[in-house]
Amino acid sequence: MRRPESRERGHRQEQPSGAGKASMDGPARDDGTRVPDRVTLKKEIGLLSACTIIIGNIIGSGIFISPKGVLEHSGSVGAALLVWMLGGGVAALGSLCYAELGVAIPKSGGDYAYVCEIFGGLVGFLLLWSAVLIMYPTTLAVIALTFSSYVLQPVFPECAPPYAATRVLSATCLLLLTWVNCCSVRMATRIQDAFTVGKLLALGLIIAVGLVQIFKGNFEALTPQAVFSMERTPSVGQMALAFLHASFAFSGWNFLNYVTEEVVDPRRNLPRAIYISIPLVTLVYTLTNMAYFSSMSSDELLSSNAVAVTFGEKLLGMFSVIMPISVALSTFGGINGYLFTSSRLCFSGAREGHLPSLLAMIHVNKCTPIPALLVCCTAAMVILCIGETHNLINYVSFINYLSYGVTIAGLLFYRWKKPNLYRPIKVRLLVPVCYLMFWALLLGFSLYSEPLVCGVGLLIMLTGVPVYFLGVHCRAKPKCINRFIGEL
Repeated sequence: MRRPESRERGHRQEQPSGAGKASMDGPARDDGTRVPDRVTLKKEIGLLSACTIIIGNIIGSGIFISPKGVLEHSGSVGAALLVWMLGGGVAALGSLCYAELGVAIPKSGGDYAYVCEIFGGLVGFLLLWSAVLIMYPTTLAVIALTFSSYVLQPVFPECAPPYAATRVLSATCLLLLTWVNCCSVRMATRIQDAFTVGKLLALGLIIAVGLVQIFKGNFEALTPQAVFSMERTPSVGQMALAFLHASFAFSGWNFLNYVTEEVVDPRRNLPRAIYISIPLVTLVYTLTNMAYFSSMSSDELLSSNAVAVTFGEKLLGMFSVIMPISVALSTFGGINGYLFTSSRLCFSGAREGHLPSLLAMIHVNKCTPIPALLVCCTAAMVILCIGETHNLINYVSFINYLSYGVTIAGLLFYRWKKPNLYRPIKVRLLVPVCYLMFWALLLGFSLYSEPLVCGVGLLIMLTGVPVYFLGVHCRAKPKCINRFIGEL
């Protein structure tokens, strides 16, 4: 392991054409090979892999879970479909804002890197603290549990899979994908590419079967008379909750910004990947929901705990086992994507001095951030052992949206702070303003409807304040601590 370049050198806007490869001018090993003076992450993510990172992180377990919540809170099939389409539009607005930030501040780390640059170390550390402490470990644990539940469902068709079996399989999946990400960036991105294609094929199967049903005339729930028939008129708060459920399925749209330094020609490929991926996911999600409604009534969908499985049981007969397998493949790719991007967040935080320097080390030959990957895997395993994750998911959602809003507000502040900075991408002012209006509305109704959950989420974030001043701001640490970190 070698440390990456120093913090001062790490703030460059662009590296020369040889960036991303190890410089081999360092001292010689005993076997005569050279040890690199500077080891950096390789630029191995092209346009296809960039698209699959976005699509692979967005399409996880959300589309198989959220339709029930969206329909329940929106009150009608038509309103639910509008919520799904508008959710994709909001994700597109946020992605465009992140594209401008990604090329103006071309550093890995996403929200954290941008907020550090714009608002300073304390605000950036609070986002990093909440993400590393709870947001990403919890998300990884939940996706891993979803994966194991669907894999084991055919084995235990009459009952829920045993608690121990789901935990063991989830931990095995996490360890396997951590090993893959430690071994090779190329191998991890190839897995992401393959499983993203698998996810789209699984959703394509649902859409194709749904279209066949529509062509046969089975679209009672989609007729103009039925589509907006409401048993109850939803309140503004209920519609906000419906958007929260849809937005959960769209979460992950900003993950390419966590690996900006590994993207080939980010000034071109970053916005291109966004323009391709977000509309594609929105179209797939809308058609998937239409397919669900082509064969299931609103009551059937609301009574189902696994919409895709119920859909398969109704229409695929003996081939219904395809659905849980497809969902398992989808979540497997989601775990890989979250590991890949969350480890880069730890790496970026350590490089800026906000986490122990051990996490900023990269393997000399493999050029992968192995210590950061191991920490992410360990944290997710701890959450797995806790067992109850439902409350943690609520805290994660609040913290996630808080970080989005702070980051996009930072875009406006950065334009005022550095008006003459060259920006290869500069979105119209209306784009961040519209996003922030939606964000404020959503966050306001969240605080009103769930004050305890939001309060705990804020408390988790604010516990990072004393940690920042004692661990980061205070440079005069005891020698024993420095010695321990050095030995690690």
